[in-house]
Amino acid sequence: MEDRYIATVDLGTSKLALSVAKITGDNAEILYYRERPSDGIRYGCIYNPTKASIPLKEAIQEAEEELSIKITQVVIGVPRYGVTQEVAGAKLERTDAESCISQEEIDNIKDMALDSYPLDNPEKQEIYGAAAQSFSTDDVWSCTESDVVGMPSAVLQGNFKIFVGLKKASRNIDIMLNKADVAPARKYFLPPITADAVLSSEERENGVAIIEMGAGVTSVTVYEGGILRYYYAIPFGGRTITNDIKLECGFNENLAENIKLGFGACMPEKLLSMSDKILQIIDEENGSDQQLPVKYLSEIITSRVREIVDAILFQIQESGYADRLRNGVVLTGGCANLAACANLIKEMSGYNVRIGFPRAKKFAFSGFPGISDTGAVSTIGMLLYARNDKHLNCIEELVSSAKKEETAQEEKVDNGGTVFDPATWEVKEPEKPKKAKTEKENFLIKWTKKAVKPVEDFVGGLYDKMEDN
Repeated sequence: MEDRYIATVDLGTSKLALSVAKITGDNAEILYYRERPSDGIRYGCIYNPTKASIPLKEAIQEAEEELSIKITQVVIGVPRYGVTQEVAGAKLERTDAESCISQEEIDNIKDMALDSYPLDNPEKQEIYGAAAQSFSTDDVWSCTESDVVGMPSAVLQGNFKIFVGLKKASRNIDIMLNKADVAPARKYFLPPITADAVLSSEERENGVAIIEMGAGVTSVTVYEGGILRYYYAIPFGGRTITNDIKLECGFNENLAENIKLGFGACMPEKLLSMSDKILQIIDEENGSDQQLPVKYLSEIITSRVREIVDAILFQIQESGYADRLRNGVVLTGGCANLAACANLIKEMSGYNVRIGFPRAKKFAFSGFPGISDTGAVSTIGMLLYARNDKHLNCIEELVSSAKKEETAQEEKVDNGGTVFDPATWEVKEPEKPKKAKTEKENFLIKWTKKAVKPVEDFVGGLYDKMEDN
Protein backbone atom coordinates (compact mmCIF):
# COMPACT_ATOMS: atom_id res chain seq x y z
CA MET A 1 0.00 0.00 0.00
CA GLU A 2 1.48 3.33 -1.11
CA ASP A 3 2.03 5.95 1.57
CA ARG A 4 0.59 9.46 1.28
CA TYR A 5 1.71 12.58 3.07
CA ILE A 6 -0.41 15.50 4.28
CA ALA A 7 0.96 18.92 5.26
CA THR A 8 -1.31 21.37 7.10
CA VAL A 9 -0.95 25.02 8.08
CA ASP A 10 -2.97 26.45 10.96
CA LEU A 11 -2.72 30.19 10.42
CA GLY A 12 -3.73 32.16 13.50
CA THR A 13 -3.48 35.77 14.62
CA SER A 14 -0.54 35.10 16.95
CA LYS A 15 0.93 31.80 15.80
CA LEU A 16 1.50 29.61 12.79
CA ALA A 17 1.55 25.82 13.15
CA LEU A 18 2.91 23.52 10.44
CA SER A 19 2.37 19.76 10.59
CA VAL A 20 3.24 16.79 8.36
CA ALA A 21 1.61 13.36 8.68
CA LYS A 22 2.17 10.06 6.86
CA ILE A 23 -1.01 8.24 5.85
CA THR A 24 -0.92 4.48 5.28
CA GLY A 25 -4.41 3.21 4.58
CA ASP A 26 -6.47 4.33 7.57
CA ASN A 27 -3.42 4.68 9.79
CA ALA A 28 -1.79 8.05 10.33
CA GLU A 29 1.52 9.04 11.90
CA ILE A 30 2.46 12.63 12.67
CA LEU A 31 6.03 13.18 11.51
CA TYR A 32 6.35 16.89 12.26
CA TYR A 33 4.61 19.62 14.26
CA ARG A 34 6.02 23.00 15.17
CA GLU A 35 4.66 26.43 16.07
CA ARG A 36 6.13 29.87 15.47
CA PRO A 37 4.85 33.49 15.67
CA SER A 38 2.80 34.62 12.69
CA ASP A 39 2.78 38.02 11.02
CA GLY A 40 0.54 40.06 8.75
CA ILE A 41 -2.67 38.64 10.26
CA ARG A 42 -5.45 40.45 12.10
CA TYR A 43 -8.63 38.83 13.46
CA GLY A 44 -7.63 35.57 11.79
CA CYS A 45 -7.56 37.22 8.32
CA ILE A 46 -4.46 37.96 6.26
CA TYR A 47 -4.15 41.69 5.60
CA ASN A 48 -0.50 41.61 4.44
CA PRO A 49 0.27 38.45 2.41
CA THR A 50 3.94 39.40 2.00
CA LYS A 51 4.52 39.61 5.75
CA ALA A 52 2.48 36.47 6.37
CA SER A 53 4.51 34.50 3.83
CA ILE A 54 7.87 35.07 5.54
CA PRO A 55 7.33 32.92 8.69
CA LEU A 56 5.44 30.36 6.60
CA LYS A 57 8.31 29.98 4.15
CA GLU A 58 10.77 29.64 7.02
CA ALA A 59 8.57 26.98 8.64
CA ILE A 60 8.32 25.00 5.40
CA GLN A 61 12.07 25.14 4.77
CA GLU A 62 12.76 23.97 8.32
CA ALA A 63 10.38 21.01 7.94
CA GLU A 64 11.84 20.08 4.55
CA GLU A 65 15.39 20.05 5.92
CA GLU A 66 14.46 18.05 9.01
CA LEU A 67 12.38 15.43 7.16
CA SER A 68 14.32 15.45 3.85
CA ILE A 69 11.17 16.11 1.88
CA LYS A 70 9.78 18.60 -0.61
CA ILE A 71 6.42 20.16 0.39
CA THR A 72 4.60 21.25 -2.77
CA GLN A 73 1.14 21.99 -1.35
CA VAL A 74 -0.58 22.42 2.01
CA VAL A 75 -4.03 22.09 3.57
CA ILE A 76 -5.16 25.37 5.14
CA GLY A 77 -8.28 26.88 6.70
CA VAL A 78 -10.25 29.93 5.56
CA PRO A 79 -10.86 32.76 8.07
CA ARG A 80 -13.42 32.27 10.85
CA TYR A 81 -14.35 35.91 11.29
CA GLY A 82 -16.57 37.83 8.87
CA VAL A 83 -18.56 34.72 7.95
CA THR A 84 -22.34 34.87 7.60
CA GLN A 85 -24.67 31.88 7.52
CA GLU A 86 -27.54 31.58 5.07
CA VAL A 87 -30.18 28.96 4.27
CA ALA A 88 -30.23 27.16 0.92
CA GLY A 89 -32.15 24.25 -0.56
CA ALA A 90 -32.23 22.02 -3.62
CA LYS A 91 -34.59 19.46 -5.10
CA LEU A 92 -33.71 16.44 -7.23
CA GLU A 93 -36.27 14.62 -9.42
CA ARG A 94 -35.13 11.00 -9.65
CA THR A 95 -35.79 9.10 -12.86
CA ASP A 96 -36.05 5.71 -11.13
CA ALA A 97 -38.38 5.92 -8.13
CA GLU A 98 -37.77 2.26 -7.25
CA SER A 99 -34.02 2.62 -6.84
CA CYS A 100 -32.45 3.56 -3.51
CA ILE A 101 -30.88 6.93 -2.82
CA SER A 102 -27.07 6.81 -2.89
CA GLN A 103 -24.41 8.88 -1.19
CA GLU A 104 -23.44 10.23 -4.60
CA GLU A 105 -26.93 11.72 -4.98
CA ILE A 106 -26.60 13.36 -1.56
CA ASP A 107 -23.35 14.95 -2.69
CA ASN A 108 -24.93 16.04 -5.97
CA ILE A 109 -27.86 17.78 -4.30
CA LYS A 110 -25.44 19.56 -1.96
CA ASP A 111 -23.50 20.83 -4.99
CA MET A 112 -26.78 21.93 -6.56
CA ALA A 113 -27.63 23.97 -3.47
CA LEU A 114 -24.21 25.63 -3.45
CA ASP A 115 -24.24 26.38 -7.18
CA SER A 116 -27.76 27.79 -7.20
CA TYR A 117 -27.42 29.99 -4.10
CA PRO A 118 -27.60 33.66 -5.13
CA LEU A 119 -24.82 35.64 -3.45
CA ASP A 120 -25.61 39.28 -2.70
CA ASN A 121 -22.28 40.39 -4.15
CA PRO A 122 -20.54 37.62 -6.14
CA GLU A 123 -17.54 39.87 -6.83
CA LYS A 124 -16.74 40.23 -3.12
CA GLN A 125 -18.26 37.07 -1.61
CA GLU A 126 -17.71 33.35 -1.92
CA ILE A 127 -19.09 30.24 -0.23
CA TYR A 128 -16.68 28.84 2.36
CA GLY A 129 -18.67 25.72 3.21
CA ALA A 130 -22.05 24.14 3.88
CA ALA A 131 -23.68 21.89 6.46
CA ALA A 132 -26.65 19.65 5.70
CA GLN A 133 -29.64 20.30 7.97
CA SER A 134 -32.34 17.87 6.78
CA PHE A 135 -33.55 15.78 3.85
CA SER A 136 -37.03 14.86 2.66
CA THR A 137 -38.41 12.18 0.34
CA ASP A 138 -41.87 11.12 -0.83
CA ASP A 139 -42.74 9.63 2.53
CA VAL A 140 -40.33 11.09 5.11
CA TRP A 141 -39.69 14.67 6.17
CA SER A 142 -36.73 16.24 7.98
CA CYS A 143 -34.55 13.15 8.26
CA THR A 144 -30.78 13.09 8.53
CA GLU A 145 -28.28 12.23 5.83
CA SER A 146 -27.55 8.81 7.29
CA ASP A 147 -31.27 7.99 7.37
CA VAL A 148 -32.10 9.06 3.82
CA VAL A 149 -29.31 7.06 2.13
CA GLY A 150 -30.83 3.73 1.06
CA MET A 151 -34.45 4.94 0.80
CA PRO A 152 -36.40 4.51 -2.49
CA SER A 153 -38.07 7.75 -3.63
CA ALA A 154 -39.00 9.72 -6.72
CA VAL A 155 -37.95 13.01 -5.11
CA LEU A 156 -35.02 14.03 -2.93
CA GLN A 157 -34.99 17.43 -1.27
CA GLY A 158 -32.23 18.89 0.93
CA ASN A 159 -31.86 21.90 3.21
CA PHE A 160 -28.45 23.36 4.01
CA LYS A 161 -26.70 26.04 6.04
CA ILE A 162 -24.39 27.99 3.73
CA PHE A 163 -21.38 29.85 5.18
CA VAL A 164 -20.42 32.90 3.13
CA GLY A 165 -17.16 34.81 3.52
CA LEU A 166 -15.09 37.46 1.77
CA LYS A 167 -13.44 36.52 -1.50
CA LYS A 168 -10.53 38.87 -0.76
CA ALA A 169 -9.69 37.00 2.45
CA SER A 170 -9.50 33.74 0.51
CA ARG A 171 -7.51 35.37 -2.31
CA ASN A 172 -4.95 36.71 0.18
CA ILE A 173 -4.33 33.13 1.30
CA ASP A 174 -3.47 32.20 -2.29
CA ILE A 175 -1.12 35.19 -2.61
CA MET A 176 0.63 34.28 0.65
CA LEU A 177 1.07 30.62 -0.38
CA ASN A 178 2.37 31.66 -3.79
CA LYS A 179 5.01 33.85 -2.15
CA ALA A 180 5.95 30.91 0.08
CA ASP A 181 6.37 28.67 -3.01
CA VAL A 182 3.59 26.23 -2.16
CA ALA A 183 0.13 25.61 -3.56
CA PRO A 184 -3.20 25.25 -1.71
CA ALA A 185 -4.12 21.56 -1.70
CA ARG A 186 -7.44 22.16 0.07
CA LYS A 187 -9.02 25.13 1.84
CA TYR A 188 -11.42 24.14 4.63
CA PHE A 189 -14.03 25.98 6.67
CA LEU A 190 -12.66 25.05 10.09
CA PRO A 191 -15.54 25.09 12.63
CA PRO A 192 -17.02 21.67 11.66
CA ILE A 193 -13.49 20.28 11.30
CA THR A 194 -12.58 21.48 14.80
CA ALA A 195 -15.70 19.74 16.10
CA ASP A 196 -14.43 16.43 14.70
CA ALA A 197 -11.20 16.94 16.64
CA VAL A 198 -12.73 17.59 20.07
CA LEU A 199 -16.31 16.24 20.19
CA SER A 200 -17.72 12.75 20.54
CA SER A 201 -20.72 11.62 18.51
CA GLU A 202 -22.81 11.54 21.71
CA GLU A 203 -22.08 15.21 22.44
CA ARG A 204 -23.07 16.28 18.95
CA GLU A 205 -26.25 14.23 19.16
CA ASN A 206 -27.33 15.47 22.61
CA GLY A 207 -26.53 19.13 21.99
CA VAL A 208 -23.31 21.02 22.71
CA ALA A 209 -21.72 24.41 22.05
CA ILE A 210 -18.03 24.69 21.19
CA ILE A 211 -16.45 27.95 22.29
CA GLU A 212 -13.09 28.34 20.58
CA MET A 213 -11.02 31.19 22.00
CA GLY A 214 -8.11 32.08 19.78
CA ALA A 215 -5.76 35.03 19.86
CA GLY A 216 -7.79 37.26 17.55
CA VAL A 217 -11.19 35.58 17.21
CA THR A 218 -13.61 33.80 19.54
CA SER A 219 -16.24 31.64 17.84
CA VAL A 220 -19.19 29.51 18.91
CA THR A 221 -20.47 26.46 17.03
CA VAL A 222 -23.71 24.80 18.14
CA TYR A 223 -24.46 21.13 17.48
CA GLU A 224 -27.75 19.35 18.09
CA GLY A 225 -29.07 16.10 16.67
CA GLY A 226 -25.63 15.39 15.24
CA ILE A 227 -25.88 18.44 12.94
CA LEU A 228 -24.12 21.82 12.92
CA ARG A 229 -26.99 24.20 13.66
CA TYR A 230 -25.39 27.59 14.25
CA TYR A 231 -22.08 29.45 13.94
CA TYR A 232 -20.88 32.93 14.89
CA ALA A 233 -17.53 34.65 15.56
CA ILE A 234 -16.49 37.90 17.27
CA PRO A 235 -13.16 39.77 16.81
CA PHE A 236 -11.97 39.42 20.41
CA GLY A 237 -9.65 36.88 21.98
CA GLY A 238 -6.38 36.32 23.78
CA ARG A 239 -4.59 39.20 22.07
CA THR A 240 -7.27 41.60 23.34
CA ILE A 241 -6.57 40.40 26.89
CA THR A 242 -2.84 40.88 26.35
CA ASN A 243 -3.45 44.40 25.02
CA ASP A 244 -5.47 45.26 28.15
CA ILE A 245 -2.57 44.18 30.38
CA LYS A 246 -0.10 46.13 28.23
CA LEU A 247 -2.09 49.37 28.35
CA GLU A 248 -3.11 49.12 32.01
CA CYS A 249 0.36 48.30 33.33
CA GLY A 250 2.55 50.10 30.78
CA PHE A 251 4.32 46.92 29.57
CA ASN A 252 5.40 45.99 26.08
CA GLU A 253 3.40 43.31 24.28
CA ASN A 254 5.87 40.45 24.79
CA LEU A 255 6.10 41.08 28.53
CA ALA A 256 2.31 41.38 28.84
CA GLU A 257 1.84 38.09 26.97
CA ASN A 258 4.39 36.26 29.15
CA ILE A 259 2.81 37.58 32.35
CA LYS A 260 -0.63 36.47 31.13
CA LEU A 261 0.63 32.98 30.31
CA GLY A 262 2.60 32.62 33.52
CA PHE A 263 0.33 34.22 36.12
CA GLY A 264 -2.97 35.04 34.42
CA ALA A 265 -6.22 33.75 35.91
CA CYS A 266 -9.93 34.55 35.97
CA MET A 267 -12.13 35.03 39.04
CA PRO A 268 -9.81 36.95 41.45
CA GLU A 269 -12.11 36.12 44.37
CA LYS A 270 -11.18 32.44 43.95
CA LEU A 271 -7.40 32.89 43.95
CA LEU A 272 -7.06 32.17 47.70
CA SER A 273 -3.40 32.54 48.72
CA MET A 274 -2.36 33.62 45.21
CA SER A 275 -4.27 36.89 45.62
CA ASP A 276 -1.64 38.05 48.13
CA LYS A 277 1.27 37.50 45.73
CA ILE A 278 2.97 40.50 44.11
CA LEU A 279 5.01 40.27 40.90
CA GLN A 280 8.24 42.29 40.84
CA ILE A 281 8.80 43.48 37.26
CA ILE A 282 12.35 44.75 36.62
CA ASP A 283 13.23 46.78 33.52
CA GLU A 284 16.83 45.89 32.68
CA GLU A 285 17.22 48.81 30.28
CA ASN A 286 16.72 51.64 32.76
CA GLY A 287 16.96 49.71 36.03
CA SER A 288 13.45 50.60 37.20
CA ASP A 289 11.07 48.10 38.73
CA GLN A 290 7.31 47.83 39.09
CA GLN A 291 5.05 45.82 41.37
CA LEU A 292 1.98 44.06 39.98
CA PRO A 293 -0.39 42.29 42.41
CA VAL A 294 -1.65 38.99 41.03
CA LYS A 295 -5.16 39.87 42.17
CA TYR A 296 -5.11 43.09 40.14
CA LEU A 297 -3.82 41.18 37.10
CA SER A 298 -6.71 38.74 37.50
CA GLU A 299 -9.21 41.62 37.67
CA ILE A 300 -7.92 42.99 34.35
CA ILE A 301 -8.20 39.59 32.69
CA THR A 302 -11.60 38.74 34.17
CA SER A 303 -13.17 41.99 32.99
CA ARG A 304 -12.28 41.28 29.37
CA VAL A 305 -13.16 37.56 29.53
CA ARG A 306 -16.59 38.42 30.96
CA GLU A 307 -17.25 40.70 27.97
CA ILE A 308 -16.23 37.97 25.52
CA VAL A 309 -18.32 35.30 27.25
CA ASP A 310 -21.35 37.62 27.45
CA ALA A 311 -21.21 38.13 23.69
CA ILE A 312 -20.89 34.39 23.05
CA LEU A 313 -23.75 33.49 25.41
CA PHE A 314 -25.93 36.04 23.60
CA GLN A 315 -25.21 34.25 20.32
CA ILE A 316 -26.10 30.89 21.87
CA GLN A 317 -29.47 32.40 22.81
CA GLU A 318 -29.86 33.73 19.27
CA SER A 319 -29.27 30.24 17.87
CA GLY A 320 -32.52 28.98 19.41
CA TYR A 321 -30.77 25.95 20.92
CA ALA A 322 -29.82 27.38 24.32
CA ASP A 323 -32.26 25.06 26.12
CA ARG A 324 -31.21 21.96 24.17
CA LEU A 325 -27.50 21.78 25.01
CA ARG A 326 -27.60 18.64 27.16
CA ASN A 327 -23.83 18.32 27.07
CA GLY A 328 -23.22 21.98 27.87
CA VAL A 329 -20.12 23.77 26.58
CA VAL A 330 -16.75 22.60 25.36
CA LEU A 331 -14.05 25.27 25.70
CA THR A 332 -11.07 24.99 23.36
CA GLY A 333 -8.53 27.12 21.50
CA GLY A 334 -5.33 28.75 22.68
CA CYS A 335 -6.98 30.66 25.57
CA ALA A 336 -8.85 27.64 26.95
CA ASN A 337 -6.02 26.90 29.39
CA LEU A 338 -6.34 30.30 31.06
CA ALA A 339 -6.77 29.45 34.73
CA ALA A 340 -10.40 29.37 35.95
CA CYS A 341 -11.75 30.44 32.54
CA ALA A 342 -13.93 27.32 32.33
CA ASN A 343 -15.21 27.96 35.86
CA LEU A 344 -16.11 31.54 34.92
CA ILE A 345 -18.13 30.34 31.91
CA LYS A 346 -19.90 27.77 34.07
CA GLU A 347 -20.77 30.43 36.64
CA MET A 348 -22.08 32.84 34.00
CA SER A 349 -24.01 30.32 31.87
CA GLY A 350 -25.06 27.51 34.16
CA TYR A 351 -23.82 24.93 31.63
CA ASN A 352 -21.44 22.13 32.38
CA VAL A 353 -18.08 23.13 30.88
CA ARG A 354 -15.13 20.96 29.95
CA ILE A 355 -11.81 21.73 28.25
CA GLY A 356 -11.68 20.37 24.70
CA PHE A 357 -8.29 18.81 24.00
CA PRO A 358 -7.61 17.42 20.50
CA ARG A 359 -8.33 13.76 20.04
CA ALA A 360 -4.75 13.06 19.01
CA LYS A 361 -5.08 9.41 20.06
CA LYS A 362 -6.33 8.81 16.53
CA PHE A 363 -2.76 9.46 15.39
CA ALA A 364 0.59 7.97 16.22
CA PHE A 365 2.91 10.71 17.45
CA SER A 366 5.69 11.35 19.91
CA GLY A 367 8.05 14.14 20.85
CA PHE A 368 6.02 17.07 19.48
CA PRO A 369 5.38 19.77 22.11
CA GLY A 370 1.98 21.38 21.73
CA ILE A 371 0.33 18.72 19.57
CA SER A 372 -1.92 17.62 22.44
CA ASP A 373 -2.77 21.17 23.63
CA THR A 374 -6.03 22.99 23.00
CA GLY A 375 -4.26 25.28 20.53
CA ALA A 376 -3.70 22.34 18.14
CA VAL A 377 -7.38 21.43 17.62
CA SER A 378 -7.48 22.95 14.13
CA THR A 379 -4.35 21.07 13.07
CA ILE A 380 -5.70 17.73 14.28
CA GLY A 381 -9.08 18.48 12.70
CA MET A 382 -7.54 19.20 9.29
CA LEU A 383 -5.44 16.02 9.45
CA LEU A 384 -8.49 13.94 10.38
CA TYR A 385 -10.54 15.40 7.54
CA ALA A 386 -7.81 15.35 4.89
CA ARG A 387 -6.94 11.76 5.73
CA ASN A 388 -10.18 10.62 4.08
CA ASP A 389 -9.23 12.22 0.75
CA LYS A 390 -7.52 9.30 -0.98
CA HIS A 391 -6.17 11.49 -3.80
CA LEU A 392 -4.47 14.03 -1.56
CA ASN A 393 -0.68 13.95 -1.35
CA CYS A 394 1.25 17.09 -0.37
CA ILE A 395 4.78 15.73 -0.75
CA GLU A 396 6.51 15.61 -4.12
CA GLU A 397 9.47 13.43 -3.26
CA LEU A 398 11.17 11.73 -0.34
CA VAL A 399 14.80 10.83 0.11
CA SER A 400 14.83 7.03 -0.06
CA SER A 401 16.26 4.93 2.73
CA ALA A 402 18.94 3.61 0.36
CA LYS A 403 20.06 7.16 -0.37
CA LYS A 404 20.14 7.97 3.35
CA GLU A 405 22.32 4.87 3.93
CA GLU A 406 24.64 5.92 1.12
CA THR A 407 24.93 9.39 2.63
CA ALA A 408 25.59 7.91 6.06
CA GLN A 409 28.39 5.74 4.64
CA GLU A 410 29.97 8.78 2.99
CA GLU A 411 29.90 10.63 6.30
CA LYS A 412 31.92 7.83 7.91
CA VAL A 413 34.94 8.75 5.80
CA ASP A 414 37.01 11.54 7.31
CA ASN A 415 39.53 13.81 5.59
CA GLY A 416 42.36 11.28 6.04
CA GLY A 417 40.45 8.52 4.29
CA THR A 418 40.10 6.34 7.42
CA VAL A 419 36.88 4.28 7.50
CA PHE A 420 35.17 3.57 10.82
CA ASP A 421 33.01 0.45 10.99
CA PRO A 422 30.44 1.03 13.80
CA ALA A 423 29.59 -2.68 13.93
CA THR A 424 33.08 -3.63 15.13
CA TRP A 425 34.50 -0.24 16.11
CA GLU A 426 37.64 -1.18 14.16
CA VAL A 427 39.70 1.18 12.09
CA LYS A 428 40.13 -0.04 8.51
CA GLU A 429 42.90 1.53 6.49
CA PRO A 430 41.82 2.56 3.01
CA GLU A 431 43.10 0.62 0.05
CA LYS A 432 46.20 2.09 -1.58
CA PRO A 433 45.58 3.39 -5.06
CA LYS A 434 46.87 1.07 -7.80
CA LYS A 435 49.61 2.31 -10.09
CA ALA A 436 48.43 2.91 -13.62
CA LYS A 437 49.73 0.38 -16.19
CA THR A 438 51.95 1.48 -19.03
CA GLU A 439 50.89 1.13 -22.64
CA LYS A 440 53.36 -1.75 -23.09
CA GLU A 441 51.89 -3.61 -20.11
CA ASN A 442 48.39 -3.24 -21.44
CA PHE A 443 49.58 -4.56 -24.86
CA LEU A 444 51.14 -7.63 -23.21
CA ILE A 445 48.04 -8.37 -21.18
CA LYS A 446 45.86 -8.23 -24.29
CA TRP A 447 47.90 -10.59 -26.41
CA THR A 448 49.44 -12.94 -23.82
CA LYS A 449 46.51 -13.60 -21.47
CA LYS A 450 46.72 -17.36 -22.17
CA ALA A 451 50.19 -17.57 -23.68
CA VAL A 452 53.21 -19.34 -22.22
CA LYS A 453 56.39 -17.57 -21.21
CA PRO A 454 58.26 -17.88 -24.58
CA VAL A 455 55.41 -16.38 -26.45
CA GLU A 456 55.28 -13.55 -23.93
CA ASP A 457 58.97 -12.82 -24.54
CA PHE A 458 58.47 -12.91 -28.33
CA VAL A 459 55.53 -10.55 -28.24
CA GLY A 460 57.42 -8.25 -25.90
CA GLY A 461 60.35 -8.12 -28.33
CA LEU A 462 58.00 -7.50 -31.23
CA TYR A 463 56.45 -4.49 -29.41
CA ASP A 464 59.99 -3.08 -28.82
CA LYS A 465 60.79 -3.26 -32.53
CA MET A 466 57.50 -1.64 -33.45
CA GLU A 467 58.24 1.18 -31.02
CA ASP A 468 61.80 1.67 -32.46
CA ASN A 469 60.42 1.93 -35.99
